[in-house]
Amino acid sequence: MKAFPIPVVPFGPGSQAEDETLEYMTMPQGMDTFRTPALPEPEELAGHAAAHQVLRRALQALELVCREGGTRCVTLSGLGAADLALVNQVLGEGEVSARVLPAEEGGREVQVQESVFAGVWRVTVLGDGAVVRDHLEVGAVPQVLRDMAAADTAHFIVPALPEPLPPEVMNAPQLIAEIEDAAWRWRPGSAPHVLNLTLLPVSPLDIALIDHRLGTGRVLVLSRGYGNCRITNTGLRHGWRVVYYNSQDAVILNTVEITDMPQAACAAAEDLQDSHERLQDVLRWVEGAPAEAEALS
Repeated sequence: MKAFPIPVVPFGPGSQAEDETLEYMTMPQGMDTFRTPALPEPEELAGHAAAHQVLRRALQALELVCREGGTRCVTLSGLGAADLALVNQVLGEGEVSARVLPAEEGGREVQVQESVFAGVWRVTVLGDGAVVRDHLEVGAVPQVLRDMAAADTAHFIVPALPEPLPPEVMNAPQLIAEIEDAAWRWRPGSAPHVLNLTLLPVSPLDIALIDHRLGTGRVLVLSRGYGNCRITNTGLRHGWRVVYYNSQDAVILNTVEITDMPQAACAAAEDLQDSHERLQDVLRWVEGAPAEAEALS
């Protein structure tokens, strides 16, 4: 028998020696998804016409936003405790929340919470520990977040970089120049300019210098899906810091975005349309249940 020209390599489990133990990136363990709100029993829904009216207005606002864009507000002022509790129960809490910190001590704070219906937001303004204004806002993102981010840039004084630069600095000056140039060129309707710091040769001091130069604004957005996405505005016009964490709170993506609002904070057009359909189904139950309860009594 002729010799086999190719060496035979053993195969199968345990046949190959491993010099080092492979280390795999930890994968996300959970994801926030839509969950239908736990609706009350039919008899509990009777006599809450004011709550039904608010939900009906929210549905109408969704229809307008899907067709025309922009945002629409639905006030919650004047609702009794029971009606407000019903609205809260139907809307639930979604995966995006936000805060706008007061401009000065004792000023007003804004708290934003997305409902389980993407694009339907609860916006609460607080002053001296009390609720000043409370409403629903329907749209890709509440307008107050855009407005406050724009207001922060009007008062921001760009700090100078230290001279000479520390030896640990690698590419911060060049990256800052690119970010500032992109912010100067960006116009509404332009595609976002994203600088991925995770893939660039930067040192921790580089990132610290970039953050120092850009500053930190008052708008903080937290989006929870696979892990968390933390979004903060900067003092730079249209500048945002967007950092993604996995479920173990390790940074997996660190970016600077030049745009009016990062997409991770916004409800997409498809989300708004889906929310319109879901809320319509819920309203059929909410408004039909009292009639069913009355018929059974």
